[in-house]
Amino acid sequence: MTGKQLFLSTAPSREEAESIATELVGRRLAACVNLVGPVASIYRWQGEVERSEEILLLIKSTAECAPAIAAALRELHSYDIPELIAFDIESGLDAYLNWIAASVKK
Repeated sequence: MTGKQLFLSTAPSREEAESIATELVGRRLAACVNLVGPVASIYRWQGEVERSEEILLLIKSTAECAPAIAAALRELHSYDIPELIAFDIESGLDAYLNWIAASVKK
């Protein structure tokens, strides 16, 4: 296990996604955030099936930063319940994984 994680989140607009990404990198909670989309999202919310266009955020960070990332999303996000899903990065290019670690808070 590398201790690095890939976090997924979504935002309702490119502007909000860019704002969140900039804050996460600026606060040294993420080494990099890629913005993808818009993507089509179909989901159940308050008993109804909803459809919307969202921007997908791919957040590269460490497991150690996970609680702070969750707190930042709750602070910065306009959704009542922002998406945050983490995947452990099992392996990768050593230089890239070291860069992630060097780019975030210890």
